[in-house]
Amino acid sequence: MHMKKKEFKKVTKAVIAAAGYGTRFLPATKNQPKEMLPIIDKPIIHYLVEECVASGIKDIIIVTRSGQGIMEDYFDNSLELEYMLDSNGKETLLKTVRKIPQLANFVYVRQKKNLPYGNGTPLLCAAPLIDNDETFAYLFGDDLVNSKTPCLKQLINIYEKESCDGVIAAQEIDISEANRYGIFKFKKGTNEIKELVEKPDPDKAPSNMANDGRFILNYKTIKELRKKKLGKNNELWLTDAIAMAIKHKGRFIAHKIEGEWLTTGDPLRYMKTQVRMALDRKDIGDDFTKFLKSLKL
Repeated sequence: MHMKKKEFKKVTKAVIAAAGYGTRFLPATKNQPKEMLPIIDKPIIHYLVEECVASGIKDIIIVTRSGQGIMEDYFDNSLELEYMLDSNGKETLLKTVRKIPQLANFVYVRQKKNLPYGNGTPLLCAAPLIDNDETFAYLFGDDLVNSKTPCLKQLINIYEKESCDGVIAAQEIDISEANRYGIFKFKKGTNEIKELVEKPDPDKAPSNMANDGRFILNYKTIKELRKKKLGKNNELWLTDAIAMAIKHKGRFIAHKIEGEWLTTGDPLRYMKTQVRMALDRKDIGDDFTKFLKSLKL
């Protein structure tokens, strides 16, 4: 008997985790979130929002902490700025800033102080805004992906083909850096995830495939997060919640992304991302390339 394939709702909601302290970037992050640091002329989080929108996302929940109202202001209208640009005939810039609030429907959630620290906590904060039959995207606020097809769209395409509980972006890394990331262990001969290990020692890493901060998930992961079971360094890890969902018969797929994973988690990787993005810019890329070649390194 032919079984009818389960119908899935379209993925139209995303949660962006932006509640960290950005301590590696102090003092620059003393009065602004790391996600607002610029990559050339747009803050990091703007790139994430554009990726969401290009992937079909309509509603974006940004999880922040106290003192981060700057993000809310950024994705809102600035009447004084718009008036100045209009008065000075700067039409192109005026269109640019007016477009920002129209990118999506933005909702902001504060991460409460009583909750445990960890990269699963922002999703726990956003959970009341997610229906129990809803699939959603979850993004870490400091990871970018430079790709022809948006990374989230790649994951959504896989999700729509597979009867699964989640799709996670994956990328090969140098095994010596395994202790920086969540590492996948696969079911033999497949891209189905058997286990997720958070920041293992390189000699104990189950593979050289790391998750790169992009997830398509459903309520099974939220259900595990709500147990608030703390893991490594007494933190609430998203990878641990997914691992528990897998143990409870959840099915999760890892997708090796078609594109370049660019991290901004520390000053060195942030600067590497700046250079990579500048080289790819049509307006400044050639001149920047000439400049780099002129340096006596």
